[in-house]
Amino acid sequence: MKISKFFVLALSITSFTCYSQNPSTSSSTVENALQQKEALMQNSLVKNIAFSNIGPTVMSGRVTDLAVNPENPTEFYVAYASGGLWHTINNGTTFTPILDNSNTQNVGDIAVDWKNKTIWVGTGENNSSRSSYAGIGILKSTDNGKTWQNVGLKDSHHIGRILINPNNPNEVTVGVTGHLYSANKERGIYKTTDGGKTWSQTLFVDDMSGIIDLQHAPNNYNIMFASSWTKDRKAWNFDGNGNNSAIYKSTDAGQTWTKVSTEKSGFPIGNGVGRIGLAIFDDNTVYAIHDSQFRRPDEPKKKDSDALTKDDFKTMSVDAFLNLDDKKLNGYLKMNGFQEKYRADNVKQMVRSGNVKPIDLAKYLEDANSLLFDTPVVGAEIYKSTDGGKTWSKTHKDYLDDLYYSYGYYFGHIYVAPNNQDNIYVYGVPILKSKDGGKTFTSIDAENVHADHHALWINPKNPNHLINGNDGGVNITYDDGENWIKNNSPSVGQFYAINVDNEKPYNVYGGLQDNGVWVGANNARQDVRWHASGQYPWESIMGGDGMQIQIDSRNSNIVYTGFQFGNYFRINREKDEQTYIQPKHELGENPYRFNWQTPILLSPHNQDILYLGGNKLMRSMNQGTDFTAISDDLTNGGKKGNVAYGTLTSISESPFQFGLIYTGSDDGLVYVTKNAGGSWTNISSALPKDLWVSRVIASQHKKERVYVALNGYRWDDFSVYLFVSDDYGQTWKSISSNIPASPVNVIREDSKNENLLFVGTDNGAYVSFDRGNSWEAFSKGLPNVAVHDIVIQTNANDLLLGTHGRSIYKTNIENLQQMNASKMNQSVVLFNAENIRYSSRWGSSFGSWSKPFTPSTSISFYTNSSGSKTIKILSDKNSELNEIKVNADKGFNSADYDLSITEAGRKALLKENSSVEINKADNGTYYLPKGVYTIQIDDQKTKLEIK
Repeated sequence: MKISKFFVLALSITSFTCYSQNPSTSSSTVENALQQKEALMQNSLVKNIAFSNIGPTVMSGRVTDLAVNPENPTEFYVAYASGGLWHTINNGTTFTPILDNSNTQNVGDIAVDWKNKTIWVGTGENNSSRSSYAGIGILKSTDNGKTWQNVGLKDSHHIGRILINPNNPNEVTVGVTGHLYSANKERGIYKTTDGGKTWSQTLFVDDMSGIIDLQHAPNNYNIMFASSWTKDRKAWNFDGNGNNSAIYKSTDAGQTWTKVSTEKSGFPIGNGVGRIGLAIFDDNTVYAIHDSQFRRPDEPKKKDSDALTKDDFKTMSVDAFLNLDDKKLNGYLKMNGFQEKYRADNVKQMVRSGNVKPIDLAKYLEDANSLLFDTPVVGAEIYKSTDGGKTWSKTHKDYLDDLYYSYGYYFGHIYVAPNNQDNIYVYGVPILKSKDGGKTFTSIDAENVHADHHALWINPKNPNHLINGNDGGVNITYDDGENWIKNNSPSVGQFYAINVDNEKPYNVYGGLQDNGVWVGANNARQDVRWHASGQYPWESIMGGDGMQIQIDSRNSNIVYTGFQFGNYFRINREKDEQTYIQPKHELGENPYRFNWQTPILLSPHNQDILYLGGNKLMRSMNQGTDFTAISDDLTNGGKKGNVAYGTLTSISESPFQFGLIYTGSDDGLVYVTKNAGGSWTNISSALPKDLWVSRVIASQHKKERVYVALNGYRWDDFSVYLFVSDDYGQTWKSISSNIPASPVNVIREDSKNENLLFVGTDNGAYVSFDRGNSWEAFSKGLPNVAVHDIVIQTNANDLLLGTHGRSIYKTNIENLQQMNASKMNQSVVLFNAENIRYSSRWGSSFGSWSKPFTPSTSISFYTNSSGSKTIKILSDKNSELNEIKVNADKGFNSADYDLSITEAGRKALLKENSSVEINKADNGTYYLPKGVYTIQIDDQKTKLEIK
């Protein structure tokens, strides 16, 4: 039974034991939620609260697809996994976002009918990453993104490929990957012949196998090849292979299909078949790249082999280990199935610090899983067919090591040059190219090309001209990969977490997907002037996947941050020092489990005290040098799988009392201790079960109050789970209220107004003025993008949103903080105006070729009804100097005022004070002289001082 959110709101959470978790939110519920959000944005009290994007941009974000104008390759579109669709007409010098007015920024694939300028967007990233967000079907635009129409496949979630018939733009064939975390029927291959009005499913494999790639022959739309992929992702395990991963062929433009990867074909079949990518040169010549999960034959390695073996580490000295080539060591670690947290840089640090010995890298493999580790998977392999898919043969003799490592599910693309069937490119961590049909390969990576590659365009008129999309944005080469240009002007950073310090101007810190941790001033210029200085205003301070950041409030040079799976460091930025601080389990204990996004927290009571969450809560009293577990396991104990699970995800300590600490876990448990870990109480028994605790927040206004946000994303459950307790978690109340269905990533309590709350979801941000009884949607300047983190800079009263796809947004919330129930009922509330420093340059220009400098200030007010408002600018003796007419919306409004006065206003001021000079500026305008003035709306007044 589905319970209305409005009904739930009225219940005490003690009755929530009747909740039954729906593993997948229906497409109709999602569609209704999008309509609800549209209505919320139109009627929101804060729809005029403007957000500005503060970047950063240079590190970019994950590209999923490219579409290039074949007649003019300086025009192309770039699709980002969760950052929308961007258009350039100047070869990537600048880009314009064109998906911002749609209901999502999550893109899996794009296709463009260049003749008719029609864009098709398959929403929902086709990679199966931890943050591959679901889409809402197929979007179509005929006006370059000014408007978008949803033309169906709304329960597809993730779309792998869109093919437009070049001779009939209304005929479109789509490969649908399907749900990521749950079974569903709307996956496979779909066709439309009426431009998306109706669709027919022409291939359905099963409810866990979708179509990950789909291609047609370059000059024959009737000849198509498709690859199905059987996968099963859970929060604790990812199985990326299965019996129904296969290759299919159609000879009638996707109307009917025949499996061609049969037992006699030569292409692998069976449970070990993983993700498959396709490239077609002509009707008969087809390439496939396969992520083979079959085990390698157990062949004894030659003693003179350059590859490391398990036995090498049994007698290796520390010095010899530390001198190992990182690439060589990573090859051993990755190909032998070590967890992702064990990579060359941090393993060497562990050996250097004495926590690990070289022999441990051998012992690590000698456990119950040693059969798995001693017989690694085949990995990436290339197959070719020259008879239209009837038979296949592998193009190379040796293993393609160091292409996929253990991340084959994340890649799966192969490309063939349109002019030469032997010229192919394969995509993985590096880019490899072959000039002999896949027999041999060379890398075309470069120092300014990010790793992890997902999209390639080859110019049919100049095959040396390539455009590449990867985890770090867009690169272009004109010499077949010898040299690359970086084109990263879009603000599309995928932030996991952000934080701020108290410097002036204050700095913003953020951890990003595969782009490390960056820091920059909140007011840093977002333009290209840094090319002249050579210094980008943001700085990278950590590699890997950037994670949470804590800054010592006494000394902002001391920063705690790191990368995935709890690999954290204490950084002294002033001295350029990094100290590895990941807690180590005691001898005889099971190793700690660390979440991908391991939580850390500096105690608000003592900045030497650092908390770090594994499956237990660890505490350091000396800045992370030593840790002690102050709890038993605060999770359900983990589950068997290949992803760390049963881990802590959130930590919060009450500012009222040292040792009043809350934790949340990825498997739905919330605990509290009131005595610094002496004893712990599970306070989540009445909450919905098995959900990811995305945030637990101890109130800074009431000692007994705590907020919890739960997230069902990893079940494809998009319901809103938000709760508050005023008795340390003994009882709970839902505050999800009117927030449309979308998983919640963060809830943040305002620092000055206890009734003011902020929430970030997978589809935008919201504010409540009544502690969660009702919510208003932010929208001005803010697209429908996932908001992963929210921070308030208390001195500046700035609200910052860390988005997973569009970098960081900022707005000032001082006016919001002043509101209460009484003010909300007033006809007008006029907020204080900022003081302004006078300049004789107002209205003047530096030369005949530059525009005059025009000053401006913002007049902010709240009104409880929509309608026309008159803003008057008055002298200190009440003479009217100017008047501004505005059409106000119910809620918060702002009007720009250029500090000008009328001719009549000038005369009035001169009459009041004959000694003042008010001359016409170069642009023909009179401006306010120094003085104190009054701004008036209705009967409300505030002062404006020009110094």
